[in-house]
Amino acid sequence: MKRWVWILPAIPSFLVAIHLWRLTTAIEGQALVDEARPADVIVVLGAAEYRGKPSPVLKARLDHALELYRRGLAGRILTTGGAGGDPIHTESEVGRSYLSQNGVPVEVIIVEPYGVSTAHSTTAVSEIMQRMNLRSCIVVSDGYHIFRAKKMLEERGLVVYGSPRPSQTREALQHHWLCFRQAVGYWLWSLGIRM
Repeated sequence: MKRWVWILPAIPSFLVAIHLWRLTTAIEGQALVDEARPADVIVVLGAAEYRGKPSPVLKARLDHALELYRRGLAGRILTTGGAGGDPIHTESEVGRSYLSQNGVPVEVIIVEPYGVSTAHSTTAVSEIMQRMNLRSCIVVSDGYHIFRAKKMLEERGLVVYGSPRPSQTREALQHHWLCFRQAVGYWLWSLGIRM
């Protein structure tokens, strides 16, 4: 009887651990897949900017979106991301500036300048796309981030293709940790805990 006293409380934790392991595996699989194909818009998820200049991560995402745009896969690009502590610039506006300096006409760049999290940005993106009658998108981010962003946009009825930016090789443990963090974030979001 004493054994059950220890086992019963451990069962929920064990089930959560299995679920997170499965999610992590799915995220790692999605991170390796480039689904880029014709769509209505390319969505670039924000990352840090430094005094009006894109961080290396944001620049890599923007460069990848630029390549997809030049390949003719979409006629519009939507940049996301708020101020992140910068009183002057937002990630999305820095993205727009960078893209326009690299030949993308300003009129085809849509800006979502308020997002403070993936959940917030994807909600705003879906509202913008619905208002503009845009139904499909290619979402550009880091590979480990694509799964969660896709699920959030798909929940809103959009057709979403993931296209991870080329990234530098990470140690397997570091990559697995990043995917696990995304799994936790997605799991909490799916439970209704919006962060």
